[in-house]
Amino acid sequence: MEINKIAAIQEGRTALGIELGSTRIKAVLVGPNCLPLASGAHNWENRLEQGLWTYRLEDVWTGIQDAYRGLAQEVLDTYGLPLEKVGAIGISAMMHGYLPLDAQGNQLCPFRTWRNTVTGQESQELTQLLGFNIPQRWSAAHLYRAVRNGEAHISQLAYLTTLAGYVHWRLTGEKVVGVGEAAGMFPIDSDTCDYHKAMAQLFDQRMAEYHVPWKMADIFPKVLPAGEIAGHLTPEGAKLLDPAGRLQPGIPLCPPEGDAGTGMTATNSVAPRTGNVSAGTSIFAMVVLEKPLSRVYPEIDMVTTPTGRPVAMVHCNTCTSDLDAWVQVFGQLLEAAGSPMEKSALYDLLYNMALTGDPDCGGIVSYNAYSGEPVLGLEEGRPMLIRQPQLPFTLANLMRAQLSAAMAPLKIGMDLLLEQEHAALDRLYGHGGLFKTKGVGQQLMAGALQVPVSVMETAGEGGPWGMAILAMYMENRQPGQSLEDYLESQVFAGAQGSCAQPDPADSAGFASFVRRYKEALPAQRAAASADLC
Repeated sequence: MEINKIAAIQEGRTALGIELGSTRIKAVLVGPNCLPLASGAHNWENRLEQGLWTYRLEDVWTGIQDAYRGLAQEVLDTYGLPLEKVGAIGISAMMHGYLPLDAQGNQLCPFRTWRNTVTGQESQELTQLLGFNIPQRWSAAHLYRAVRNGEAHISQLAYLTTLAGYVHWRLTGEKVVGVGEAAGMFPIDSDTCDYHKAMAQLFDQRMAEYHVPWKMADIFPKVLPAGEIAGHLTPEGAKLLDPAGRLQPGIPLCPPEGDAGTGMTATNSVAPRTGNVSAGTSIFAMVVLEKPLSRVYPEIDMVTTPTGRPVAMVHCNTCTSDLDAWVQVFGQLLEAAGSPMEKSALYDLLYNMALTGDPDCGGIVSYNAYSGEPVLGLEEGRPMLIRQPQLPFTLANLMRAQLSAAMAPLKIGMDLLLEQEHAALDRLYGHGGLFKTKGVGQQLMAGALQVPVSVMETAGEGGPWGMAILAMYMENRQPGQSLEDYLESQVFAGAQGSCAQPDPADSAGFASFVRRYKEALPAQRAAASADLC
C-alpha cells in the first residue's frame, strides 16, 4: 500500500520503535503500512566491571538520544519536516538481568546483564523449588543471589525491573512490562497473562526465610499483553528522548518488550508451530508450542509471545563475537597490505568463502565462548581454535568453522526440543547479523538444524522494527483483533523473502563437526579454568 509519507509524518500516523541491543541502540519510524520511514542508530558496548557485565545508565540515555537524533535528522533531510509528533512509541531491549531501584528511583547497584553466569546455584535451587526452569540470566535468579549474599541494597529495594522496563518507566512514569519481557523475569501463567500465582507464593516463602521487607508483588512491574496502552510520554520523558525539545508529550506507549518478543513479531512468528532464530551477539531460537513440554529441561527456557502464548526458547550467550574478531583481523591484514576493504564487502567475501569449505570444516573445531554457556555447562568460556595438523588448514574451512561454532550450542539445545519433545515446527525465520550476507548463514543454519530457514526482506530491520509494529498494533488494531491476525493481514501480506532447504551434505558435515565439538569440550573447560593472564 503506497502512502503519502509526508502527510503521515505531519499527522502523526506513525509509530516509533527503539531497541537497546547488545552492541547497538536503534530507532525505527514506520508509517501506516508498517514500512520504515527513517532510522537512527548508536553503537555501544557492555563493560566488565568488578567481575560482572554491565551497561551504565548514563550510556543508555546518551545512546537513545543519539539514535533518536539520527532518526529525526533523517526525517528532516528526507521529508523536509521536523519530527514533532508520533502516533505511538514502543521500547524494547535485551531481556533478563537485574536493575534494582529504591523508592526515589535511584539505582541501587550496577545493572547486571543477561550475559552474567554467576547465579548457577540460585538457578538450580529455584528450578527445583518451582518445578520450572529458571535460567541464570533471569531477574528472579539475580534477585535470589543478591538476597542470599546479603547485599546491602536489598533492604532499600522498591522496584526491580529490566532495561526495557526502566526506560519505559523514565519516559512514562509507569512501572509495567510486556508479558514477553516479564517471562524473562519470572514464570508466566499463559491463562492469566501474569506471573504464575502459585510459583510467586513459593518464591515469597523462600524470600521470607531471609527476612526481606517486601514480597514479589511489591517490587516487580505490572504485566500487560500486546495491544494494551502502557502509559503516555510525559514532558520529562519527551525531553529525555529529544533534548532539542521538538517532540511533543502525550504520545501513547505500548508495553515494553524484550528482544525475544520483538524478534517474534518482526518475523511473524507468534502463532503455534512457528519459530524464529535470532543470531547476533547472542543466538536464540524460539518455537511457539501447541502443548507443554513433557518435563523441565535446563537447556530450554519457557517464555511467551507478546500476547502470552507459551514459547520454548534455546538461548546461547555468544554467537558472532569471535567470528567478528576474526573478520577484524583479516581487515587489519588487508589494511596493512595497502588493500583495505569496506567492512560489509569483507564480511560478504569471508562468509561466501565458508560456503566453499568442507561440510565438516576440514577437521577444525572452534569455540566462540566469550562468557559462560549454560547450554554447554560452561561456567566460563575462552575463544579457542583446535585443528588436526595432518589436514590442510584453509581459509574456507576456517570461516566455515567460525560459522559452525556460532551455531553449535544452539543445535545441541534444539535437538532436545525437536528430537526428544517432537515439537511441531512448520517454519523457522532467521534474522540478525548472521543472516546479513545473503544466503550463507541461512543455508548453513538450515543444514545445522535440519529445518527450512526463511529470511524475509524486512529481516534486516530486526527488533526495533518489530517494536514499532507492536506500537502500531496498539494504535490501530480492530476490536478483538489478535496480534496473529494483524501481522498476517496488515504487515506481512505479500511480504517477500527466501527459503533455504537443508542440504543433506551440509547436515552430515555439521553433525561431524558437532561430534568433535562435544568430544573436545574438556579442552575448552581446561582453557577456561587456566590462569592465562
